[in-house]
Amino acid sequence: QVQLVESGGGLVQPGGSLRLSCAASGSIFRIHTMGWYRQVPGKQRELVAAITSSGSPNYADSVKGRFTISRDYPKNTVYLQMNTLKPEDTAVYYCNANIQTDWSTGSSRAYWGQGTQVTVPS
Repeated sequence: QVQLVESGGGLVQPGGSLRLSCAASGSIFRIHTMGWYRQVPGKQRELVAAITSSGSPNYADSVKGRFTISRDYPKNTVYLQMNTLKPEDTAVYYCNANIQTDWSTGSSRAYWGQGTQVTVPS
């Protein structure tokens, strides 16, 4: 059993900052890519940022230069530092991780957190 637990969402004024955290726990052998997605009502969930097991980050164009993704490997935790927040960043943010639970098969699957609301009023 694997769980992803997110924290750090909330209400912030435009131009402000928030830091999201997501900790993975349970029967984990190896975590590959970890990332953050966001979703607003009526729209598809979209990738915000992801970071590979080797530490290579990838960002959506809309957040480049404002958001930074990082990982704490011993803690199985991924962070999203969000600066210069805009009203269009308002969404539910979901943590995602590609996790291998069985050392013998080499197969992995995606797990999701429960989501955390980020609200930036206009």
